[in-house]
Amino acid sequence: MRFGLRKRGPSNFERAADGSMTLVEHFRELRNRLFRASLAILVGFGFGLWLAGPVLNILRKPYCDLPKFQQAGASCDFVQLGPADLFLLNLKIGLWVGLIIAAPVWLYQLWAFIAPGLHRNERRYAYVFTGLAAPLFAAGALLAYFVTAKGLEFLLNVAGSEIQTTLDITRYVSFVTNLILLFGVAFEFPLIVLMLNFVGLASARRLLGWWRIAVFLFFAFAAVVTPTPDPFGMTALALCLCLLYFAAVGVAFLNDKRKGRGKEVYAGIDDDEVSPLESDREPVTAGERVEASAPVAAPEQIPAPAPIDRRYDDMT
Repeated sequence: MRFGLRKRGPSNFERAADGSMTLVEHFRELRNRLFRASLAILVGFGFGLWLAGPVLNILRKPYCDLPKFQQAGASCDFVQLGPADLFLLNLKIGLWVGLIIAAPVWLYQLWAFIAPGLHRNERRYAYVFTGLAAPLFAAGALLAYFVTAKGLEFLLNVAGSEIQTTLDITRYVSFVTNLILLFGVAFEFPLIVLMLNFVGLASARRLLGWWRIAVFLFFAFAAVVTPTPDPFGMTALALCLCLLYFAAVGVAFLNDKRKGRGKEVYAGIDDDEVSPLESDREPVTAGERVEASAPVAAPEQIPAPAPIDRRYDDMT
């Protein structure tokens, strides 16, 4: 007698009759995709730890390039408030760098799990939006990196020369990375505008009619997230967002022209306008008289129905 493990095939609960994937197989597919993505992130995390030092030096550069540190003998020193702060900071930087390095792998795994449920045009739109999201975020991060230097120069000069300022390395890196993240996410706003137009929720003319509200919101957002009250950083961010918004509206006009929007039958008719009636109406005449085939008996001449003999327990 031989003993061994036999490979179990899919049960009736796991395989649908038409050959499509069932809920159990979807969970298995998600588990495999997550495992591959996690493995890629783990490998990228190893490279990120190796690059944590150079990345930290790049993040320190806006502070070290301030005019007061360009003098002879001046050094831009940081402090750590806990014994493990710098170690945990290197781990955090390594994780972020690992996510960026492994982005092609885990993004592909995410796309491979979602793509079978999308139509062909939805996949095409996803390729376009994904291809635009990465450079837009990079442009916002680059602008934030240059705005950080101006912001630090203003914020450190507020204290004056009688107060000695020394920055905590952890809080400084959090300040820079949060600013980069805010600027990068703000540069993704034109993609939301294009998505509203591509799915048919807002036409290009309507988006153009919202330009006053959009410009006001851009300047208000820039005034809140920019760390300095000077108009330079705020204006740079707001003008970039306005430029991207009008560029997205221009693409929306091209999309409406390609799809023929605005040329529908009722496009030029007001909502309160009365629709015209047809002039060739058929006249209505009286019908022919209908004679009764037999005399109708009077109501009092109709005999009453006979009573039904039923018992008290007869329920049928």
